[in-house]
Amino acid sequence: MAETVADFIWKRLQSWGVRRVFGYPGDGIGGLIGALARTEGAIDFVQVRHEEMAGLMATATAKFTGEVGVCIATSGPGAIHLLNGLYDAKGDHQPVVALVGQQARSAIASHYQQDMDLQSLFKDVASAFVATAFTPEQVPHLIDRAYRIAKAERRVTCVILPNDLQMEPMKQPAMAHGMTHSGPGIDLSPVVPDQAELRRAADILNAGNKVAMLVGAGALGASEAVLAVAEKLGAGVAKALLGKAVLSDDVPFCTGSIGLLGTKASWTMMQECDTLLMVGSGFPYTEFLPKPGQARGVQIDISAGMLGLRYPMEVNLLSDARATLEALLPLLDHKQDRSWQDKIRDATSEAWAQTQEAAMVEADPINPQRVVHELSERLPDRSVVVADSGTTSVWYARNLKFREDMMGSVSGMLATMGCAVPYAIAAKFAHPDRPVIALVGDGAMQMNGMSELITIAKYWQRWSDPRLIVMALNNRDLAYVSWEERVQSGDPKWEPSQTLPDVPYAEVAKLIGLGGRRVERPEEVGPAWEEALSSNKPFVLDMVTDPNVGPIPPHITFEQARNFMGAIVEGDPEPRGTILQTARELTASFWPRK
Repeated sequence: MAETVADFIWKRLQSWGVRRVFGYPGDGIGGLIGALARTEGAIDFVQVRHEEMAGLMATATAKFTGEVGVCIATSGPGAIHLLNGLYDAKGDHQPVVALVGQQARSAIASHYQQDMDLQSLFKDVASAFVATAFTPEQVPHLIDRAYRIAKAERRVTCVILPNDLQMEPMKQPAMAHGMTHSGPGIDLSPVVPDQAELRRAADILNAGNKVAMLVGAGALGASEAVLAVAEKLGAGVAKALLGKAVLSDDVPFCTGSIGLLGTKASWTMMQECDTLLMVGSGFPYTEFLPKPGQARGVQIDISAGMLGLRYPMEVNLLSDARATLEALLPLLDHKQDRSWQDKIRDATSEAWAQTQEAAMVEADPINPQRVVHELSERLPDRSVVVADSGTTSVWYARNLKFREDMMGSVSGMLATMGCAVPYAIAAKFAHPDRPVIALVGDGAMQMNGMSELITIAKYWQRWSDPRLIVMALNNRDLAYVSWEERVQSGDPKWEPSQTLPDVPYAEVAKLIGLGGRRVERPEEVGPAWEEALSSNKPFVLDMVTDPNVGPIPPHITFEQARNFMGAIVEGDPEPRGTILQTARELTASFWPRK
């Protein structure tokens, strides 16, 4: 059989290093699916339940491997479904290539079935590169540019492939005018500033007496350098949500997460510092950073668009995080006065004590913070933990202690619901020997997590370590939104919008061959985690928790307190439970048990 355009595409992607693609079949990609089968396993096809999940899995693959994630979708509705997962990649600066089917070239713009203007549809999410192939001779440079740009710029790219073109015989471009010739490969050597810029940054950091560091996803892989710089400067280190795995939470001057989901220690450090070193972070909530003019600033980021965007920095270094920190280290003075770092150590120790105290506060029936605290106490080495958007991301940020060699992520800038289960599946394909845990709210579980349990059931026996645990936080409420309505708008919880049905998640898991357990009492939480972590197959924990344990931020404004009380006065359906739980949380926060 002569090589088709589709055959060529997979061979070209294989030469770029692609070994896995996530997607769902359809006639718009019939040629690509047929050619994929002819690779005889050289490229693994993972069949998801919905194209959005393919996009999310491609994003997670990029996050957990550092390589380009690849996904595929058919024309029309399949292409549209893919978008949300791709926007997750765009928001978190992850390299993803999307291959999207299209109707036959002769039918484009004829109001034919599933004939969409895909070029326009994808031009925002794949603004770095989106192109439609019309001839076989175009395909080499389209695939090469899509992959090269995605990898080099950590962005989403898209190639649109009409279904009739996929099955045409492949033709290489001729040596003629109007033709272009390309090939795979790119060398991404670390970018380091020149000595003059490094010296300017070092002078600012050496002059500071109270240095605070903020690290994000761009500092992953630079843990040793981050730690060395912090120790030399006597600094404290706060972690943006996507940078949770940068430093072990056993580091005594690592204050943990920052922002609405963060710790009081991070808040205090940022309010009192005189120097800020931001590394690989686009943390958006500037009210949790020093006030402009309070601190001198240095920022390191590989993306020019993120430099100086959150705080008015004096020195903005467009460079690789690890290489720059290593180059900066010899220029830094070892600070003899450790009083600032000692203060941060004390604040961090107190914050962890408060977190543990809050987790053990009585609730009806189970405090959701305790669920994550009990996991933290039992977390296996080399674990990968992912969390969905909502209250689960709060408890992930605050209550879970990461150690060295652990990995984790959430949907950062997009904060899309339904990311955790597809993230966990992608993590398991990327690292089949690691235990993987997904923390999922019941809203996200009902949105798409339950359907992806089928994907887990389909593939789990491929994984050398079968442990993939999905923990459903079953509080029968869209709890984070309920709290946002109360605190931001002063509106009471509106049950028609917020209340969810009670679904037996563990029983559903058992029906499709997975393990499962429903937990309704606090003393059962720890043993349930132990059962799941020792299971010889994937496991679903259905944790029945109290929706009235709120995600109280580390710093509460007068307006937030006023709105909260206004919501109660206006007739919140659960005022007694809400007020009681809030009082308990505040008590645990300010007066932790000794």
